[in-house]
Amino acid sequence: MGRLEGKVALITGGARGIGEAHVRRFTAEGARVILGDIRDEQGAALASATGATYVHLDVANAHDWAHAIDVTLNTHGTLNVLVNNAGVLQHRSISDMTEADLRHILDINLVGHWLGIKAVIEPMKAAGGGSIINTSSTEGYAGAAGRSAYSASKFAIRGITKAAAQELGRFGIRANSLHPGAIVTPLTTDPELTADVGLDIDGFIASLPLARWGQPEDVAGAAIFLASDESAYCTGTEILVDGGMLSGPGC
Repeated sequence: MGRLEGKVALITGGARGIGEAHVRRFTAEGARVILGDIRDEQGAALASATGATYVHLDVANAHDWAHAIDVTLNTHGTLNVLVNNAGVLQHRSISDMTEADLRHILDINLVGHWLGIKAVIEPMKAAGGGSIINTSSTEGYAGAAGRSAYSASKFAIRGITKAAAQELGRFGIRANSLHPGAIVTPLTTDPELTADVGLDIDGFIASLPLARWGQPEDVAGAAIFLASDESAYCTGTEILVDGGMLSGPGC
């Protein structure tokens, strides 16, 4: 029996990268998965390959969230797990960033998470509890030049997660956050997003205690723990998946 047997999970940003790894691992562990994304072709193909159900979901749109919840309940009758994974990254200095750039990142990374939490409260209460997994970052602990909006959104996710844990624990709903570090994804390998970061990437990776790039599957493993009953007494907590990046000043 899989570690998530009998659970229904809604995973956002599930068409590629870390989200795709979540979808593949969750289905392999027995969960029934609703895969939400705006990349309809990729999402539908992955759903077909894994047995998940695809739904178009722009996380910054409350109507899309309502539709995704309707699809989930109409398809499976319940909802036990939310993985708030969708997010965007932009490298731009504060002086060069526009207000529109800032609001775009906050709408997706921060408001999108908040809307997701709000949308699943009633279904999870009806299910007798649930697990909300919010995706922050190592940049939710330490800022980075050129990523003011991204860092702001990821710091804020930590606060929202802890507030949700305080509010929802009495309903058996847990809220925890994941903090990936240097993970190989389309966001971290896109030259337009990684240019001019002023960092020796190879040297940086070599300096980590676990001197390698992380893989999306590394993050998915942590998500499985938080989604499963193995973490039944964990709420309001944070799991770093960073190869030791933030373990000390030598990193």
